Amino acid sequence: MFRKLVSFEEAKKIIDENFTPMPIGDEDVALLEAYNRVLKEDLISTFDVPSFDRSTVDGYAVKAEDTFGADENQPVTLTISGTVFAGEQPKMVLGTGEAVEIVTGAPLPESADAVIMLEDVERIDNQLQVYTAAAPCLNVMKKGSDIKCGKTVLHAGQVLGASEIGVLAALGLTTARCFKPPMVAVLSIGDEVATIGKLLPAGKIFDINTYSLSTAIIECGAKPVFFGVIPDNKDALSKTLTTALASADIVITSGGVSVGSHDYTSQIVDSLGKPGVVLSGIAVKPGKPTTVAFAQNKPIFSLPGHPAAALLMFYLLARPVIQHLCCRTPSETRSIRAFAGAKMFSAKGRRTFVMIKLVLDIENGRLIAEPIIGASGAITLLSEADGFVEVLENQQYINKDEEVLVKLFKPI
Repeated sequence: MFRKLVSFEEAKKIIDENFTPMPIGDEDVALLEAYNRVLKEDLISTFDVPSFDRSTVDGYAVKAEDTFGADENQPVTLTISGTVFAGEQPKMVLGTGEAVEIVTGAPLPESADAVIMLEDVERIDNQLQVYTAAAPCLNVMKKGSDIKCGKTVLHAGQVLGASEIGVLAALGLTTARCFKPPMVAVLSIGDEVATIGKLLPAGKIFDINTYSLSTAIIECGAKPVFFGVIPDNKDALSKTLTTALASADIVITSGGVSVGSHDYTSQIVDSLGKPGVVLSGIAVKPGKPTTVAFAQNKPIFSLPGHPAAALLMFYLLARPVIQHLCCRTPSETRSIRAFAGAKMFSAKGRRTFVMIKLVLDIENGRLIAEPIIGASGAITLLSEADGFVEVLENQQYINKDEEVLVKLFKPI
């Protein structure tokens, strides 16, 4: 079911014209489950953090003015009137000429405004010799110096990482209001695909795409719904795709989109609802058979069965849509400049994505983009490729040693 091939840019435009991603909803998420979720609303502190003046060192709480003039040759003598430990509320009021032993994190007693470190004093019984003058607020974290009451500490749309969840915990929150992640149905199609964990039958390959695509979906912030392997059978495929569409917000398939007699995917997804298939075939290499449909206002991305081609087309077309549904700003593919390690040719009339491995040329102090030779079905492309170089439709080739922009799959 191939229509006229559309260009890569036209394919992206068609997707944008047919689908406007909207939030799925929102929910309260337990703090320990909120990692990588997107905050629904601004978070405003209802109290100061810290909620009291606290010591940042082990030492002695003092009135700064009582230490003025102290130095190594003429120490000031103070009387030790008590001890304050972390987690307790001081009951004493610091008097003139007094000091209170204090530990890191403990609240300052009333009237104290500085803390002298242990290294700058000498204790003899209940007398303290102070050998350095303290300025007000020395070694003190003031109330509200970290977070002021009424301050917006996190903003709607922020992705919650370790530090953001730490902020939530500092405010005593047990849950966070987050956008619901979209559910993404994932299935592999083909009689040649075998479920992993079983003996591999002759002539078959293990299911790679369901696992690599599911992981890529998780990286987007969405939740994969695993449908496994479906054979090239019209009834089985139609039933599974109908169920997948009903139970998820997006459907991602791989395989069964070429022109073989058993490639039913395009015609089945076209029958699931209007408008059906909006593009079937893109002028790219690899990834030409990629098909995109919409039914029940849900996207259906039918990707090639070849693992490298499937993952590449997912990154280029499906990932931005999923990130929008996750209420995230679609992240641009990270890129780096390098020099072509060999001549890179385009497929005539098609945008060509050349998988490359980056190699450091120590002698000349530069990165070399070495093309990885192999078919798009080669498993090693997934593990060896650091990224890809685009050869545009109107380019014949990229010369060796020509500077290129490498779009990265992963950090280097």
